Amino acid sequence: MALLEEFEESGNWLFRWRSYLPLVLGVLIFSGLSYFKYPFGSHRLDELWEVVCLCVSVSGLLVRALTIGFAAGRTSGRNTERQVADSLNTTGMYSIVRNPLYLGNFLMVLGVVIFLRIWWIPLLYMLLFTVYYERIIFAEEMFLRRKFGKSYLDWAARTPAFLPKLSHWRSPALPFSWRKVLRREYHGAFGVIMAMFLLEVTSDWSVGRGLVIEGMWKYILSFSVGTYVVLRFLHKHTKVLKAGRQQKNSVAT
Repeated sequence: MALLEEFEESGNWLFRWRSYLPLVLGVLIFSGLSYFKYPFGSHRLDELWEVVCLCVSVSGLLVRALTIGFAAGRTSGRNTERQVADSLNTTGMYSIVRNPLYLGNFLMVLGVVIFLRIWWIPLLYMLLFTVYYERIIFAEEMFLRRKFGKSYLDWAARTPAFLPKLSHWRSPALPFSWRKVLRREYHGAFGVIMAMFLLEVTSDWSVGRGLVIEGMWKYILSFSVGTYVVLRFLHKHTKVLKAGRQQKNSVAT
């Protein structure tokens, strides 16, 4: 098998199993608990750092929301069996970066991996992310190149793969869909909050404070659980979140 086909095949395989990457990272992160300590011995500074981590993860969630909310139907999906794209998104977030969803993923998880302030965990995460997603992006871009031809090549030539170029911003071609965002993102947002909550509780326990839930996290956890339960109910038992984007079969420019 030629190297080009091997890269694409491995990328498609990783694409199908990409949802399991957080499990690998979870083992990596929690293995670092024995190295945890408060910054300069200050619990207050630790709380401030937790806010910073939350902001980093929320920025990733915002990137994903802006991407999904403006995307055309049957694009930017969570499909795992095969590549799907009925149209080529080139406006909104896709006008400044070719892979905004993966950028959002990177930031969401980055907030979690820096939570313990153990220097080698973020480094290993960035290495793993690069190796893992490089193949996935390669496979996706081969698919888009075959399907959209010159339209894809022109867009790819002016749009960076991962580091956004804000000066290239073009207003979204479609209106924002809150329903689509809420339907698609409540699992991921809740997962990030739960991961941080578990790290907060276990890290405090590891330095001898016992299993306590601090004030800020009581509010965050209560709000997150309540929101998740409501959205889960609406998603599974009503049609409130099911009104999606009209599917388009033309190239979106």
